Amino acid sequence: MSEQPQPMLLSGNEAVALGAWQAGCSLAAAYPGTPSSEILPALIRWAERHGGDIYCEWSVNEKVALEVASGASIAGARTLAAMKHVGLNVAADPFFTLAYTGVEGGLLVISADDPGLHSSQNEQDNRIYARHAGIPMLEPADSQEACDFARLAFELSERFDVPVLLRLTTRVSHSRTPVVAGLERAEREVTGATPNPQKYVMVPAHAKTRHEVLQRSLARVARWGDEAPVNRVDDGVGDVAFIASGLAYCLLREVLPEAPVLKLGMTYPLPGSLIGGFVERFARVVVVEELEPFLFEQIRALGHAVDRLPAELQLGELTPDRLVHGLRQIGIEPTGLSPAPDEALGPPAGLPARPPVLCPGCAHRAVFAVLRKLKVFVTGDIGCYTLATLEPLAALHTCLDMGAGISQAHGISRATGGKQKAVAVIGDSTFTHMGMPALLNAIYNGGDFVTLILDNRSTAMTGGQDHPGTGTTLRGESSRALDFARLAEAMGAEMVMQVPVSDPKAIEAGLRQALNHRGPAVVIASGLCPLRYRVRTTPYAIDREKCTLCRRCLALGCPALGLSVDSGLKWPVIDAALCNGCGLCAQECLLGAISLADANGGDAV
Repeated sequence: MSEQPQPMLLSGNEAVALGAWQAGCSLAAAYPGTPSSEILPALIRWAERHGGDIYCEWSVNEKVALEVASGASIAGARTLAAMKHVGLNVAADPFFTLAYTGVEGGLLVISADDPGLHSSQNEQDNRIYARHAGIPMLEPADSQEACDFARLAFELSERFDVPVLLRLTTRVSHSRTPVVAGLERAEREVTGATPNPQKYVMVPAHAKTRHEVLQRSLARVARWGDEAPVNRVDDGVGDVAFIASGLAYCLLREVLPEAPVLKLGMTYPLPGSLIGGFVERFARVVVVEELEPFLFEQIRALGHAVDRLPAELQLGELTPDRLVHGLRQIGIEPTGLSPAPDEALGPPAGLPARPPVLCPGCAHRAVFAVLRKLKVFVTGDIGCYTLATLEPLAALHTCLDMGAGISQAHGISRATGGKQKAVAVIGDSTFTHMGMPALLNAIYNGGDFVTLILDNRSTAMTGGQDHPGTGTTLRGESSRALDFARLAEAMGAEMVMQVPVSDPKAIEAGLRQALNHRGPAVVIASGLCPLRYRVRTTPYAIDREKCTLCRRCLALGCPALGLSVDSGLKWPVIDAALCNGCGLCAQECLLGAISLADANGGDAV
């Protein structure tokens, strides 16, 4: 008798990786983005521990990742492409057309949405992408389902000849729940690509035929969903029933543990017969979902008079307290977890604000201190450096999407006839993601602004992953590191210079020279990410005998710098446990009151 699998405590991302490994996935591509970043590293670990020939890569962006995965699928491999929700915007072009072409090997597309904007510039609901593109979608509610649904997605993809979207959210991706799963892998032979232009060459004549095929496939998927165990009815008591999916189902079960619920694991296409049979059994049915009224609108379109939560809950992450509040507004009293009716939503009053800050010794801090001094308009991008928009640095003025800072600076230059010269700040990983075409466009069209590439050899904000500029792949293999200066010169930039982030004077001199140049200029500020590369030296300390309380050092916004009250005075002080010895504060001090802690008797704590 074989041993029963033992429960494992896994995050949703780890569980998705396990399900893909079990299913025989042999290629995975992604661009790192929270909350999806851990999926590929976990997939590599499953293969290292338990075997399996799996190729994983950090692609330069999500569009490329999905195209790589689609090529592997044509060759017969089971493949996946993973990204955060806004990454699917980047990959939308191939995503929509892949619905027409279909697959050979199963193709899983993972979108990790971020309700509540914990680490994102918007909280778009990517369930709408599934309906818009015509791609079946599964929504796991916990890690067990994340594993099971990932494995199932490959089977559905091949059975119905269409990619499958697996929609996670931050809570599902990062929460840990038990998973019972075997550690057997379904190895599959990859036979190679066979020419089939009617299926894979999307000229209009072929695409029209494939669109018809897609519609028939979706109808078959919907019929499958009427009987599939991913959609189930939890019987309960009461005349009010609920329809929910994903995390919303888990929250509903906390506050109404005995209510009858139709739990949907496949939320596109909807299982119409199953929904109709459920709704007609009850006097009232309420749809509980997070963000957009995706299920509500579709079920209403089927002709069912269902209710929904108040529209105000369409904004932000759904929590138990918010769900209780919303249910009470529509006349439903919770029977499980139930805060007092007058309990205020949100954090208690009086707590101090704790905004995110750049790390101690961050390679970007000196750059923004100089930009603030120069009083220029700074167009920003997605990355750690977006935090420079906050006080006390307050030196970044736009943030739209990956690569947009360069394009926006070009637009400002053109709109003002060159009278306002902006500085476009972009990180090294973001530059390889979407900055290169933006810079090429600006050079080609004669832009007059400065592109400032912050090269800290890391995709820092999402966990320090590698990219083409680091010279190391996801699998730890050495590759040729991208030379940003040579690339900019090859694109046609006439002024290209490099400055070290450890020297504010050199940064200022370089930026002033670039701002005085007529035409597109590129400045590359280089310095290792201290968190990724564990950069740490002797901490600094403040000599009170020399300090005049000017607080110039505090304007850097370094979390290692704070205030200590002594004799009624608020003295600047350096936390030695946080300080990593970058020395920027010492360079900012005009009186020499800051120096290495072992060289004076200053006040490091």
